Amino acid sequence: MRKVLIANRGEIAVRVIRACRDAELASVAVYAEQDIDGLHARLADESYSLDGATPAETYLNIDKIIKIAAESGADAIHPGYGFLAENADFARAVTVAGLTWIGPPSEAIEALGDKVRARHIARVVSAPLAPGTADPVSGPEEVTAFARKYGLPVAIKAAFGGGGRGLKVAWTMDEVEDQYASAVREAVLAFGRGECFVERYLDRPRHVETQCLADAHGHVVIVSTRDCSLQRRHQKLVEEAPAPFLTDGQISLMHESSKAILRKAGYRGAGTCEFLVGQDGTVSFLEVNTRLQVEHPVSEEVTGIDLVREMFRIAEGEEIGYDEPPVRGHSIEFRINAEDPGRNFMPAPGTIRSWQLPAGPGIRIDAGYEPGMTVPQAFDSLIAKLIVTGATRRQAIERARRALAEFEVEGMPTALSFHRAVVNDPAFTSEPMYVHTRWIETGFRNELPLQASAPAVEPVPRERMVVEVGGRRLEVVVPVALAQAGPAAAAPAERRRRERHKHVAPTGGGADLISPMQGTIVKIVATDGQTVAAGDPIVVLEAMKMEQPVTAHKDGVVEALSVEVGQTVSAGGVICRIEDPNEE
Repeated sequence: MRKVLIANRGEIAVRVIRACRDAELASVAVYAEQDIDGLHARLADESYSLDGATPAETYLNIDKIIKIAAESGADAIHPGYGFLAENADFARAVTVAGLTWIGPPSEAIEALGDKVRARHIARVVSAPLAPGTADPVSGPEEVTAFARKYGLPVAIKAAFGGGGRGLKVAWTMDEVEDQYASAVREAVLAFGRGECFVERYLDRPRHVETQCLADAHGHVVIVSTRDCSLQRRHQKLVEEAPAPFLTDGQISLMHESSKAILRKAGYRGAGTCEFLVGQDGTVSFLEVNTRLQVEHPVSEEVTGIDLVREMFRIAEGEEIGYDEPPVRGHSIEFRINAEDPGRNFMPAPGTIRSWQLPAGPGIRIDAGYEPGMTVPQAFDSLIAKLIVTGATRRQAIERARRALAEFEVEGMPTALSFHRAVVNDPAFTSEPMYVHTRWIETGFRNELPLQASAPAVEPVPRERMVVEVGGRRLEVVVPVALAQAGPAAAAPAERRRRERHKHVAPTGGGADLISPMQGTIVKIVATDGQTVAAGDPIVVLEAMKMEQPVTAHKDGVVEALSVEVGQTVSAGGVICRIEDPNEE
């Protein structure tokens, strides 16, 4: 390999670009319209436009990415995580194009990326399994039948999904139809496929996983375990390595099951086997993520292994060359997402006005943004990761308290307020800890204050121009102000644009039901004239690849509900009025 195209954006693209530089490999970035000034686009040796703004037009477009690889002279592609990272068709297209695919073989992605087939493999190698459907279900009727046989709650999961998207839990029979429809919508949006299967949902389990490396010579190594139990909406917020408070028997079972599953699937590269550990200690295989995980840095910090560079070596056919590495110390990762914990972790895209990053012993920051950059509504809410390492779990928590107190972000809500609370919560800090995958929803006393939301700064209007450089005709994209009036006019225009967006978006009040974020209406639950109680869902918004219900802020009657499915609403926009029928 000489030149690697990174088919992704944000912090993971930045992470891979830096690994390329360490390995003396050239890097090629691709970017959507919103990411033209993105950190990954600026750090890469070369950057190419994907000529679009939606995921389907850009980071999910296989043909565009393969074409850019050919134009740039890239001889390898790293998919990062999310988007096309677990897409077997993409892996196959990369190989057919004569490029090195830095990931598992397409056959292994098909076998393990399809969660139903992964369960078949797990069953063959005698890995522990909770009850689940053998194949994707055809509709909510099959979900209901499964629930009647095995009991509630049941998890409805995207067969080709991951990262908590396309995963919904039905706690009552009445919820099955809506939760199934929601899981399908999220799966199609995030992964392009909506097939779902069902399994018995273990209540209050821990989420524990193994970071694995496998080479083409039959070697499989477990780099470390991780605990990822702190989740909201089935998406991880805090992860740590090694997974604490496990017995030797539990660790051995997960290690041996992981190796057997990956060998059976003919796996190659970095991957993660995920398990649930029940309150009674029962271990149940969950799924395999056939890619690099968001939380991979904690495994790197406790072993000294650069997992991205190991992926490079394995893709070139090298042997791993070592057994399971010794684990030293303890590392915890905090996802700094653009969302408001005080509003039930509602996504909050916006512009980072400024930030103050922590430093000192044991601190690592993996970021995909810088001050002045806008986190777009169309993509993931992750802006940075804070990784804190200490000699022990206790020291890691102590350092985390200091680092989180230093970490400041201005311009948008972030998950920092939750992280500061959780590192002081006995449920997380005690030995053993008492958190589980639904602890945030059921055990955490969320008294966090609401954070002020400001609208994202509008992107600079741009215009395509043709210029001549050294006798060669080139097409360039420049700010409209620069194109029309030259550099002298561009700076004042930018200042005026920023002045217009200093004010905080309204939070609503009175009869008006206000949209708490920019998003797309995917479902309308209520109707004009309907009587609702505070907390009843009115519409469902999709933002940053997640569905979020917007609920009534008071009792009353719905009036002037004028939004439509597919309509984009802005933060602070009025969705409807909720009037008190007793008021004149």
